[in-house]
Amino acid sequence: MLSIRAANRNDMALLRTLIDEMAEYEELPCLITEEALARDGFATQPAFSSLIAEWDGQPAGYAFFFYCYSTFKGRGLFLEDLFVRAQFRSRRVGDALLSRVAAIARNQGCFGIVFNVLAWNQPAIRFFQKHHAIFLDDWKTAVLDADVATDLHEVE
Repeated sequence: MLSIRAANRNDMALLRTLIDEMAEYEELPCLITEEALARDGFATQPAFSSLIAEWDGQPAGYAFFFYCYSTFKGRGLFLEDLFVRAQFRSRRVGDALLSRVAAIARNQGCFGIVFNVLAWNQPAIRFFQKHHAIFLDDWKTAVLDADVATDLHEVE
C-alpha cells in the first residue's frame, strides 16, 4: 500500500540516499550533505519541503520542492526533484507524489508548478506530458555559478 508523508529531520539520511540515486540515474554530481539538508529544510524559514513515498513501509521515492515567484504570475512551486525508485515504477507512485505537490500548490494559492527535465530523459518527459505539462521550448535554463558572480563588479 502506498503512503506519502512530509519528510522530517530524521529522514535526512534517507533523503540524501534518494537524491544520490536520482543523481546517479541522471548522471549528475551530487554535492549536498545530510547536514545541509537538515539545516536548510528545518530552519526558521525552510528553504525547501520534501515528501517521502513509501510502499508497504519501504522508501519508494520522493518529491523535493520550494516556493518560487514570477513577476508575471505570482507565487508558484518549483519542483526540483520527483523520483521513484526503479522497483516501484509503474505503481503510480510518481502520479501520487505529483498529485500531492499539486494539492500543496493549489492550497497555497500558487499559479502552478515549475520544473526542469533533462532533454534526454524521455520517460520523465512522457510522464509530465501525460499530466498535461506545457514545455517552454523557447526558454533556456541558465545557472550563474556563485563564485563567478562574486567576481563581477558592481556598476557605480
